[in-house]
Amino acid sequence: MISKSASAKLWSAFKNMAILFSFSFNLLILAALIIVAYWFIPVMNQVAKPLVGDLTKSLDGLVSAHIVQNIQVNDQIPISFDLPVSTVTNAEIIQAVPMAVDTSFVLPAGGGSINGTVYFELPQGTLLPVALNINVPVSQTVPIEMVVSVDIPLEETEMGPVLRDLKEVMAPFEQFMADFPATNREFIRRLTTRDEQSERNTDPISGR
Repeated sequence: MISKSASAKLWSAFKNMAILFSFSFNLLILAALIIVAYWFIPVMNQVAKPLVGDLTKSLDGLVSAHIVQNIQVNDQIPISFDLPVSTVTNAEIIQAVPMAVDTSFVLPAGGGSINGTVYFELPQGTLLPVALNINVPVSQTVPIEMVVSVDIPLEETEMGPVLRDLKEVMAPFEQFMADFPATNREFIRRLTTRDEQSERNTDPISGR
Protein backbone atom coordinates (compact mmCIF):
# COMPACT_ATOMS: atom_id res chain seq x y z
CA MET A 1 0.00 0.00 0.00
CA ILE A 2 1.35 3.44 -1.02
CA SER A 3 1.89 5.88 1.82
CA LYS A 4 0.43 9.36 1.85
CA SER A 5 3.87 10.96 1.38
CA ALA A 6 4.59 8.78 -1.67
CA SER A 7 1.13 9.56 -3.11
CA ALA A 8 1.73 13.27 -2.64
CA LYS A 9 5.12 13.01 -4.39
CA LEU A 10 3.54 11.12 -7.31
CA TRP A 11 0.77 13.71 -7.63
CA SER A 12 3.29 16.55 -7.53
CA ALA A 13 5.40 14.87 -10.22
CA PHE A 14 2.32 14.25 -12.40
CA LYS A 15 1.18 17.82 -11.92
CA ASN A 16 4.60 19.18 -12.91
CA MET A 17 4.70 16.92 -16.00
CA ALA A 18 1.20 18.05 -17.01
CA ILE A 19 2.17 21.72 -16.67
CA LEU A 20 5.36 21.13 -18.66
CA PHE A 21 3.47 19.22 -21.35
CA SER A 22 0.81 21.95 -21.61
CA PHE A 23 3.46 24.65 -21.82
CA SER A 24 5.43 22.71 -24.47
CA PHE A 25 2.31 22.02 -26.52
CA ASN A 26 1.20 25.67 -26.43
CA LEU A 27 4.72 26.75 -27.35
CA LEU A 28 4.74 24.44 -30.38
CA ILE A 29 1.32 25.69 -31.49
CA LEU A 30 2.44 29.29 -31.04
CA ALA A 31 5.59 28.69 -33.06
CA ALA A 32 3.61 27.05 -35.87
CA LEU A 33 1.12 29.91 -35.97
CA ILE A 34 3.91 32.48 -36.01
CA ILE A 35 5.62 30.72 -38.92
CA VAL A 36 2.36 30.50 -40.89
CA ALA A 37 1.32 34.04 -39.98
CA TYR A 38 4.69 35.42 -41.11
CA TRP A 39 3.66 34.67 -44.71
CA PHE A 40 -0.13 34.56 -44.41
CA ILE A 41 -0.85 37.93 -42.76
CA PRO A 42 1.03 40.10 -45.33
CA VAL A 43 -0.74 38.28 -48.18
CA MET A 44 -4.13 38.83 -46.54
CA ASN A 45 -3.48 42.53 -45.95
CA GLN A 46 -1.93 43.21 -49.35
CA VAL A 47 -4.30 41.15 -51.50
CA ALA A 48 -7.45 39.93 -49.76
CA LYS A 49 -8.21 43.02 -47.66
CA PRO A 50 -8.06 45.55 -50.56
CA LEU A 51 -10.01 43.14 -52.76
CA VAL A 52 -12.83 42.78 -50.22
CA GLY A 53 -12.87 46.56 -49.64
CA ASP A 54 -13.02 47.36 -53.37
CA LEU A 55 -15.76 44.80 -53.92
CA THR A 56 -17.82 46.23 -51.05
CA LYS A 57 -17.42 49.78 -52.40
CA SER A 58 -18.44 48.60 -55.86
CA LEU A 59 -21.58 46.96 -54.45
CA ASP A 60 -22.45 50.14 -52.53
CA GLY A 61 -21.98 52.14 -55.72
CA LEU A 62 -24.21 49.81 -57.70
CA VAL A 63 -26.97 49.91 -55.08
CA SER A 64 -27.07 53.72 -55.21
CA ALA A 65 -26.50 53.97 -58.98
CA HIS A 66 -29.06 55.34 -61.44
CA ILE A 67 -29.60 54.46 -65.08
CA VAL A 68 -29.59 57.88 -66.76
CA GLN A 69 -30.03 58.00 -70.51
CA ASN A 70 -31.60 60.09 -73.27
CA ILE A 71 -33.44 57.78 -75.65
CA GLN A 72 -34.20 58.93 -79.18
CA VAL A 73 -37.62 57.70 -80.25
CA ASN A 74 -38.35 57.44 -83.99
CA ASP A 75 -41.44 55.42 -84.68
CA GLN A 76 -44.74 55.21 -86.53
CA ILE A 77 -47.81 54.86 -84.33
CA PRO A 78 -51.07 53.63 -85.89
CA ILE A 79 -54.15 55.54 -84.74
CA SER A 80 -57.71 54.29 -85.21
CA PHE A 81 -60.75 55.81 -83.47
CA ASP A 82 -64.10 57.53 -84.04
CA LEU A 83 -64.07 61.30 -83.63
CA PRO A 84 -67.44 62.70 -82.51
CA VAL A 85 -68.30 65.99 -84.23
CA SER A 86 -71.11 68.23 -83.00
CA THR A 87 -71.20 71.72 -84.48
CA VAL A 88 -73.17 74.21 -86.56
CA THR A 89 -71.66 75.26 -89.88
CA ASN A 90 -72.56 76.60 -93.31
CA ALA A 91 -72.74 74.13 -96.17
CA GLU A 92 -72.33 75.28 -99.78
CA ILE A 93 -74.45 73.50 -102.39
CA ILE A 94 -72.39 72.52 -105.43
CA GLN A 95 -75.24 72.61 -107.95
CA ALA A 96 -78.70 74.11 -108.35
CA VAL A 97 -81.32 72.35 -106.24
CA PRO A 98 -84.95 72.37 -107.47
CA MET A 99 -87.46 72.90 -104.69
CA ALA A 100 -91.25 72.38 -104.52
CA VAL A 101 -93.06 73.86 -101.54
CA ASP A 102 -96.76 73.47 -100.81
CA THR A 103 -98.25 76.78 -99.75
CA SER A 104 -101.52 78.71 -99.37
CA PHE A 105 -102.22 82.09 -100.98
CA VAL A 106 -104.73 84.45 -99.31
CA LEU A 107 -106.59 86.65 -101.79
CA PRO A 108 -107.08 90.30 -100.80
CA ALA A 109 -110.43 91.93 -100.01
CA GLY A 110 -111.94 88.77 -98.66
CA GLY A 111 -111.41 86.84 -101.82
CA GLY A 112 -110.59 83.65 -99.91
CA SER A 113 -107.48 81.50 -100.22
CA ILE A 114 -105.89 79.26 -102.82
CA ASN A 115 -103.79 76.21 -102.01
CA GLY A 116 -100.99 75.45 -104.40
CA THR A 117 -97.36 74.53 -104.92
CA VAL A 118 -94.45 76.88 -105.52
CA TYR A 119 -91.60 75.61 -107.68
CA PHE A 120 -88.15 77.22 -107.55
CA GLU A 121 -84.51 76.23 -107.27
CA LEU A 122 -81.59 77.15 -105.01
CA PRO A 123 -78.70 78.35 -107.16
CA GLN A 124 -75.26 76.74 -107.03
CA GLY A 125 -73.05 78.23 -104.30
CA THR A 126 -75.87 78.96 -101.89
CA LEU A 127 -74.78 78.68 -98.23
CA LEU A 128 -77.11 76.75 -95.95
CA PRO A 129 -76.73 76.58 -92.12
CA VAL A 130 -76.28 72.94 -91.07
CA ALA A 131 -76.14 71.29 -87.63
CA LEU A 132 -73.61 68.41 -87.65
CA ASN A 133 -73.78 65.52 -85.15
CA ILE A 134 -71.69 62.72 -86.59
CA ASN A 135 -68.86 60.29 -85.74
CA VAL A 136 -65.91 60.66 -88.06
CA PRO A 137 -63.74 57.49 -88.32
CA VAL A 138 -60.03 58.29 -88.05
CA SER A 139 -57.47 55.72 -89.16
CA GLN A 140 -53.92 56.75 -89.99
CA THR A 141 -50.27 56.41 -88.96
CA VAL A 142 -48.65 59.23 -86.97
CA PRO A 143 -44.84 59.70 -87.04
CA ILE A 144 -43.27 60.15 -83.59
CA GLU A 145 -39.86 61.82 -83.18
CA MET A 146 -38.87 62.75 -79.65
CA VAL A 147 -36.15 62.43 -76.98
CA VAL A 148 -37.18 60.68 -73.75
CA SER A 149 -35.05 61.26 -70.62
CA VAL A 150 -34.77 58.13 -68.44
CA ASP A 151 -33.60 58.12 -64.79
CA ILE A 152 -34.14 54.74 -63.14
CA PRO A 153 -32.63 53.85 -59.72
CA LEU A 154 -30.85 50.52 -60.17
CA GLU A 155 -32.07 49.40 -56.73
CA GLU A 156 -35.68 49.60 -58.01
CA THR A 157 -34.99 47.25 -60.92
CA GLU A 158 -34.69 43.45 -60.88
CA MET A 159 -31.01 43.91 -59.94
CA GLY A 160 -31.95 45.44 -56.56
CA PRO A 161 -32.62 42.18 -54.64
CA VAL A 162 -29.53 40.56 -56.17
CA LEU A 163 -27.28 43.42 -55.05
CA ARG A 164 -28.74 43.40 -51.53
CA ASP A 165 -28.13 39.64 -51.26
CA LEU A 166 -24.53 40.13 -52.39
CA LYS A 167 -24.02 42.81 -49.73
CA GLU A 168 -25.33 40.44 -47.05
CA VAL A 169 -22.94 37.74 -48.28
CA MET A 170 -19.98 40.14 -48.22
CA ALA A 171 -20.75 41.59 -44.75
CA PRO A 172 -19.07 38.76 -42.72
CA PHE A 173 -15.94 38.90 -44.93
CA GLU A 174 -15.77 42.68 -44.55
CA GLN A 175 -16.04 42.40 -40.75
CA PHE A 176 -13.41 39.64 -40.66
CA MET A 177 -10.95 41.71 -42.71
CA ALA A 178 -11.64 44.80 -40.57
CA ASP A 179 -10.66 42.84 -37.43
CA PHE A 180 -7.70 41.11 -39.09
CA PRO A 181 -4.24 42.00 -37.70
CA ALA A 182 -2.49 44.64 -39.76
CA THR A 183 1.02 43.26 -39.14
CA ASN A 184 2.78 40.14 -37.86
CA ARG A 185 3.72 42.04 -34.70
CA GLU A 186 0.09 42.85 -33.96
CA PHE A 187 -0.87 39.20 -34.55
CA ILE A 188 1.82 38.00 -32.10
CA ARG A 189 0.75 40.62 -29.53
CA ARG A 190 -2.89 39.46 -29.74
CA LEU A 191 -1.88 35.82 -29.55
CA THR A 192 0.40 36.22 -26.54
CA THR A 193 -2.13 38.39 -24.73
CA ARG A 194 -4.82 35.78 -25.27
CA ASP A 195 -2.53 32.97 -24.07
CA GLU A 196 -1.58 34.89 -20.94
CA GLN A 197 -5.23 35.51 -20.11
CA SER A 198 -6.02 31.84 -20.75
CA GLU A 199 -3.23 30.67 -18.47
CA ARG A 200 -4.32 33.00 -15.69
CA ASN A 201 -7.96 31.85 -15.89
CA THR A 202 -7.46 28.09 -16.50
CA ASP A 203 -6.04 25.34 -14.30
CA PRO A 204 -4.05 23.00 -16.61
CA ILE A 205 -5.09 19.91 -14.57
CA SER A 206 -8.76 20.42 -13.84
CA GLY A 207 -9.51 22.68 -16.84
CA ARG A 208 -11.19 25.23 -14.56
